[in-house]
Amino acid sequence: MAAKKVDGFGLDVNDKRVLIDHEAGDKVPSVRRQCILIGLNRSTLYMQPQMGESEENLKLMQRIDEIYTAHPFYGSRKIAAVLVREGQRVNRKRVYRLMALMGLQSIAPKPNTSKKHPKHKVYPYLLRGVKIERVNQVWSTDITYIRVGRGYAYLVAIIDWFSRNVLSWRLSNTMDTAFCIDALEEALNKYGRPEIFNSDQGSQFTSEAFTGMLKKHDIPISMDGRGRALDNIFVERLWRSVKYEEVYIKQYQTMQDAKLGLSAYFRFYNHERPHQSLNNRTPMEIYKAHAAPKKAA
Repeated sequence: MAAKKVDGFGLDVNDKRVLIDHEAGDKVPSVRRQCILIGLNRSTLYMQPQMGESEENLKLMQRIDEIYTAHPFYGSRKIAAVLVREGQRVNRKRVYRLMALMGLQSIAPKPNTSKKHPKHKVYPYLLRGVKIERVNQVWSTDITYIRVGRGYAYLVAIIDWFSRNVLSWRLSNTMDTAFCIDALEEALNKYGRPEIFNSDQGSQFTSEAFTGMLKKHDIPISMDGRGRALDNIFVERLWRSVKYEEVYIKQYQTMQDAKLGLSAYFRFYNHERPHQSLNNRTPMEIYKAHAAPKKAA
């Protein structure tokens, strides 16, 4: 079936792959036009992925990410053992360093994922025993590693726990605070404010800039306990879907590829992909059905 035409171009904005129809006579849309169609800021496309690791280490990081995504309860010791069984010449110290670089942690004590800043305040976990029964009751965020060409990047997303709706996301070539704040600002502007905002204890989320924005909007702050990755299980499940259904299949070569691909995937995830836990409805269907009018942030 030919791709649906949009303004004379062969771009199907409903397809998660952002396919272009290459039939004779079709005009290929420019990057600017593709960005307009999928609502992506063109200026963000030209960032370069993080470099600095050898090709051997980048391949090893990719394999570590695959093992971790399949078995998030594996720590550096067990992942190193798996790699050795596969014939890799690697020790635990090297795996530990690369996991820390990638921001990966095991469900059991997690020293690696998001490094805690010694001077940042850590907030208590507010969700123990809390029943999640409405949209905007709890928002959550996390950062994951994405392989891009001969380098790597970091992806942050903010998700509504009740509907699983991805409210915003950003891709960055450094694991800093700025791209996390950008994602938070977008979510607040589009969807109002949550009753509780949950994150891990990573320095990006404990920074005064990030927590200050939450305090400015009177949003209670909740943070996972040490060694309790499952406190943020909904975002962990999102990363599993993103990687198996998009990232590992596409093998992005540039940041432009990654941002266009992820933009299309998250649109597909929110609007088209049925979730068994939602009685085969989509996250956006659930969110819109239950959301009250937005309270301006």
